[in-house]
Amino acid sequence: MNPKHWTGRHTVITGGTSGIGLATTHALLDAGAHVTAIGLDDDSATQLAAEHHDNLLVAPADVRREDDLSTAFKDARGRFGPVRSLICCAGITKPSYFTDLTTDDHRRHMDVNYFGTLFAVQQAIPDLIADGRGSITCISSAAGFLGVFGYGAYTPTKFAVSGLCEVLRQELKPRGITVTVIYPPDVDTPMLAGETPLKPPELRALSNGENALSADQVARALIEGTETGRTRVIPGTSTRLLRLAAGAAPGLLARYMDSVIARAQRQV
Repeated sequence: MNPKHWTGRHTVITGGTSGIGLATTHALLDAGAHVTAIGLDDDSATQLAAEHHDNLLVAPADVRREDDLSTAFKDARGRFGPVRSLICCAGITKPSYFTDLTTDDHRRHMDVNYFGTLFAVQQAIPDLIADGRGSITCISSAAGFLGVFGYGAYTPTKFAVSGLCEVLRQELKPRGITVTVIYPPDVDTPMLAGETPLKPPELRALSNGENALSADQVARALIEGTETGRTRVIPGTSTRLLRLAAGAAPGLLARYMDSVIARAQRQV
């Protein structure tokens, strides 16, 4: 991390009160950034606000609601001035068989994971364009470049985030704004703890969470990638190998995943 990059930089982090977002919030506070952490009005937000950092604003908001985000960004500008960096970490997942997912499940995932990212970008862009040196960083997932059994509602939203960021990168690069996408694997966060009991056996065979990265590891990779303006950040050696296989040998990777799924089904 380069503290000179972050000192005094007003950075808005959605999902900034829990998981990867919280780890990023703490790291950037330590680096001297002015951080607005947007999160639900819950115990996590209360605990973070109770830390009483002079360079922190906790702004309660539901990222699905444009009015909530508009108010949060207005409060953020009133406290720390124009936004210079946006980091979108808010997200949800509900693993299940596709046939057991409801339309409401799909819609809620899209509302939080995709539209929650989109709405935050829309709020920040005027400031970033005016600054001419701003940055946007969005959390996708390893499931954002590879379809995974049991993530029928989650995976499409992460592909959507990846596609949005590619368009933003092309359009905003001439304006001096960098766009970085993060593709983490399983990460040891409250979200992973909540989803693990819901995973179908086939998904547990593909992704059991035993080698999950820490939130701090992903936050460090996110911050370093943002500082240097990297287009894609893939934390973890195994995740990078998976991305390589998905691009270079998709048929072989698909056959491997099919064999793991079939083996898990025989054991049920």
